[in-house]
Amino acid sequence: MSDLSDQSSRIDALEVRVTHQDQTITELNDVITAQWRKIDALERQVARMRDEYQNMLAPRELPEPPPPHY
Repeated sequence: MSDLSDQSSRIDALEVRVTHQDQTITELNDVITAQWRKIDALERQVARMRDEYQNMLAPRELPEPPPPHY
């Protein structure tokens, strides 16, 4: 009888442990999902800023017209 009781308590302990691990995995997944959303938003922002920067530089890269006395 003691052996059956020991096995039952071990199984209960394992079930509790698995439940806690499932909860932790769900929480970690939520954190990772939120981080990926933030990373995507930051990548879009960097791309927009890069495009704006390139647009600001474009007119300056054109050769200047020669002065009128040439």
